[in-house]
Amino acid sequence: MRKAQAKKLPLAPDPRFNDKLVTRFVNNLMWQGKKSVALTIFYDAVDRVGKTTNEDGYEIWRRALSNVTPSVEVRSRRIGGATFQIPTEVRPDRKISLSMKWLIRYARERNGKSMAEKLAGEIVAASKGEGAAFKKKEDTHRMADANKAFSHFRI
Repeated sequence: MRKAQAKKLPLAPDPRFNDKLVTRFVNNLMWQGKKSVALTIFYDAVDRVGKTTNEDGYEIWRRALSNVTPSVEVRSRRIGGATFQIPTEVRPDRKISLSMKWLIRYARERNGKSMAEKLAGEIVAASKGEGAAFKKKEDTHRMADANKAFSHFRI
C-alpha cells in the first residue's frame, strides 16, 4: 500500500428503525443513486415479511442476515507454480458486506413480480436456514473445510 488507507465515512441511521445496518443494506440495494426507491423496496419487503410470518419483519431480517453471514472463506494463493485455495477467517466488516451482497444478489435472481416481493421471499428463506443465499454460505464453508489441509500456507 502506497497511500494512507481511506477513512470510513460515518453512516446515518435510517429513519424508521434508526439502525446503521439498515442504511448499509439499503446502500447495497440501491441502483443509480436512487436511495428513496431502495428504502421503499426495503421497507415494503420488511412489511411483507412481517405479514407472512406474523412476527417482527425487522427481527426476521436481522436473523436472516446472521444466518447468511460466513465465518470462513477460501483465498487463492500461488505457491511454487501451483495455486492453492487457502481457508481464512473473514474480517468482521467483510462478513456483513458479504452477507448483504449475497441476500440482495439471490433476491434479484428469484422469481416474483416486484423487487420487494423477491427480497421478502429471500429474507424469509434465509431466516429459516434455506434459500440460495444460505446455500452460498454453506458452499463457502464446505469449500473452506475441504481445503483445510492447506491452512498452514496462511500468512
